[in-house]
Amino acid sequence: MDIVIRAAVIFLFVFTLTRMLGRRELNSLEPFDLILLVVTGDLVQQGVTQNDNSITGALLAISTIGLLTVALSYLSFRFKRLRPMLNGEPIVLVEDGELIEPNLRRQRLTREEIGAEARLEGISSLADVRWAILETNGQISFVERD
Repeated sequence: MDIVIRAAVIFLFVFTLTRMLGRRELNSLEPFDLILLVVTGDLVQQGVTQNDNSITGALLAISTIGLLTVALSYLSFRFKRLRPMLNGEPIVLVEDGELIEPNLRRQRLTREEIGAEARLEGISSLADVRWAILETNGQISFVERD
C-alpha cells in the first residue's frame, strides 16, 4: 500500500509541476531538457519504489499512475468546469497583427519566438496574422488575415 500512496503523491506533484512550468517549456525540449527529463524520471522511480525492486512493486506503481491518468482524463471529459484546470485553455498571443503583451509575459514568450514560429508556418510578418493562439499542447496556431 505504501507504493500506491507514494505513486499517487508523486503523480499529483508531477502533474502540478507540469502545469506550473508552462506549455512552451514542455513543447520545445532542448538536449539538456531531454537529459533532465530522463534524470527526473529516474528520481521519480526511486521516490515511488524506494528499495522495492519486485515485480509486484513495479506493477503497483505503474497501475496507480495509469489509473490516475485515466481518472484525470475521465474527469476532464465528464466535467466541463474542470477542463481548464486539468487541460489548460488556449491563449491568444496575437490579435490583428498586434502582440498581446500580458499573455506573452505570462507564458514567458518573446516577440522573436512568435516571429520564428510564424516563419516556420510560412508567414513573413506578424502584421499578416489575424490570430496566433498558444494551444493547450504548446503548439502555436496561426490564422492569417484574408
